[in-house]
Amino acid sequence: MSQRKKTSPIKGLIITLFFGLLLVGASILSEKAPDKVNNFIEENLNISATDNSNLITVNTVGVLEVPENSKLNIYYLDVGEGDCALIVDDSKTMLIDGGNNEDGPLLVNYIQGLGIAKIDYVIATHPHEDHIGGLDDVINAFEIGTVYMPQVTTTTSTFQDLITAITNKGLTLSKIEIGTHITLENAVATVMYVDNEENENLNANSIILNLAYGEKNFLFMGDAESDIEAKIAWTHADVLKTGHHGSSDASSEKFLNAVKPEYAIISCGKNNDYGHPHQELLDRLSKLNIKVYRTDSDGSIILTSDGKTIDISTAVTALDGNPKTNELISE
Repeated sequence: MSQRKKTSPIKGLIITLFFGLLLVGASILSEKAPDKVNNFIEENLNISATDNSNLITVNTVGVLEVPENSKLNIYYLDVGEGDCALIVDDSKTMLIDGGNNEDGPLLVNYIQGLGIAKIDYVIATHPHEDHIGGLDDVINAFEIGTVYMPQVTTTTSTFQDLITAITNKGLTLSKIEIGTHITLENAVATVMYVDNEENENLNANSIILNLAYGEKNFLFMGDAESDIEAKIAWTHADVLKTGHHGSSDASSEKFLNAVKPEYAIISCGKNNDYGHPHQELLDRLSKLNIKVYRTDSDGSIILTSDGKTIDISTAVTALDGNPKTNELISE
């Protein structure tokens, strides 16, 4: 009969001391390089490097049943250096942001060209001009169901134009909170984050949405940056609309490792003044083998899903109304 070899007390003590010193050293080094150290600890010691007890945990809806002939279409529209995504779920529609002021009339024409007369939900992720600029034109032109926006204000004329359009249409801003569910036809959007308190940086107020459809999930980050990402306990999403137009201050490596998207959509303007998307982010996405689509180089990105598969195509839509950047993207 074979016998298991016993580990000597000295050898056991050495092993214990080694891992103890490793953890102490990691604690010291984490002050300078927290992401790298935390990743090392989690991968090599098989323990959590962070305390998840204080993270915001949001219950999404899980797998949804989708009728056989139903399709979800998401249009990540090229509005230059801005954000705009139109979701069409059979007879229900949702518009997340509306680009810049000059994009509004072009956006209205495009949506009308799709045969849409009503937008059931308008989501203004936060009141920056490149996200809400065209929404007043949209609200004036279409039948509108519900409008959601963080409960923060600005003194800009763009914000005032939006409020005027909402008021003139007899609408009100509906309160939105973390955990709110918004039901379309076969899809459900869950609010992963929103801050209704005033922040010096309005990006920190961004509404973050997880859209569940069948077996697939689609994440819309607004302009949320890495400090907001660090507050939330993330689950997998198949498609990520990156935060803050592909800036290096969003979509951290730790966040990407948690979400594990197959595709990343970056909404940014051609030759924009901010250098978006930043190379640091592109490197992070490449390292994780995430397929990238960009509005500045690909045009509008059109996604279709039956709840089990995802098909993505691109199209030149010329919705960027900025005369400096509205050159058509060559095929």
